[in-house]
Amino acid sequence: MIPGHFSYHRPASLADAVKLLSDLGDEARPLAGGHSLIPMMKLRLATPEHLIDLAGIGELKGIRRDGDTIVVGAMTTQHELLASDLIASSLPILHETALLIADPQVRYCGTVGGNVANGDPGNDMPALMMTLGATYRLKGPGGERDVAAADYYQGAYFTALEPGEILASVSIHTPPSGHGYAYEKLKRKIGDYATAAAAVMLTMAGGKVATCAIGLTNLSETPLLAEDAAQAVIGTALDDASLKKAAAAAVEIMSPAGDGRGPVEYREHVGGIMVMRALKRAAARAG
Repeated sequence: MIPGHFSYHRPASLADAVKLLSDLGDEARPLAGGHSLIPMMKLRLATPEHLIDLAGIGELKGIRRDGDTIVVGAMTTQHELLASDLIASSLPILHETALLIADPQVRYCGTVGGNVANGDPGNDMPALMMTLGATYRLKGPGGERDVAAADYYQGAYFTALEPGEILASVSIHTPPSGHGYAYEKLKRKIGDYATAAAAVMLTMAGGKVATCAIGLTNLSETPLLAEDAAQAVIGTALDDASLKKAAAAAVEIMSPAGDGRGPVEYREHVGGIMVMRALKRAAARAG
């Protein structure tokens, strides 16, 4: 289908974009890479009267280190993440996850901000950002504020963004040296959303798990932080019993929809398997 009529705006600064969003109100939508919004417009599931293209705003782009924090501009593309030496050396799980998003054509245009901002439960980055303890910088007519990724997602396509606000950047503390990481994703084909996916960040000490965080993708209406599952493996050597206990704890908080990717029971089952696989692979990398 063809989208409905809309007015196109291309601001040169973040301040101009915020003003446009504020002045135009509910009938305006920001446009990042377009891979979520444009398909919805073609299906007439979204019918904004105004599109505010963020592609010309230089301050929303780039990857930099700020002390012990990596700051990623919202308009940084997945391809740029994959090409970044800073990401590869400091946040390799971000590199691993970006490589599993859709296909190269999408990654050349799809942005980090677009992936995390709109609350699509099928997107890969939100659960990862929760696992990493990331913070989102939001800028709006009232100034700027920081919101933890874990507090940002409130429902499917419902987030902490207030009217007129734009997600400007993502900040992530650099993990400790020797940490283990993994993002395990099951999908039907290249380019598809995950049937189930799990992100794991952990550290080991004396052959046992010292710290752990586990995030779940597309297994509820929001990304999930599986805190009980992570707690289940702390102090263990990740023996089979501990892995199964963690998987069971993760399944307890899942509430996936039955769809073309499989019925609820199947998606929960493979969700638990993704958790176990990610834990084992992260532990093998630790140290």
